[in-house]
Amino acid sequence: MTPESVLSLGSEALITALLVSAPVLLVGLVIGVILSLFQAVTQINEVSLAFIPKIIAMGATLMLFSGWMIGKLMGLFIYLMDMIPQMVK
Repeated sequence: MTPESVLSLGSEALITALLVSAPVLLVGLVIGVILSLFQAVTQINEVSLAFIPKIIAMGATLMLFSGWMIGKLMGLFIYLMDMIPQMVK
């Protein structure tokens, strides 16, 4: 295996990891900012008020995007399996 092929595999894995995690993280970020603004405006400092809606929203996002995420991960897996003969050389 050449250093270029190792870098290519590593970058492909990192890009896939970023794409798969992005929807859940973005929803958590948006909900967190909205709830922080709400808490700042109303001066309510309840921990469960920030935690529970984020968990529910992130879980719903995970269920909504799970098919797409599995497809991306399967694409990477198939790519890696196809690269095995070239890696052995």
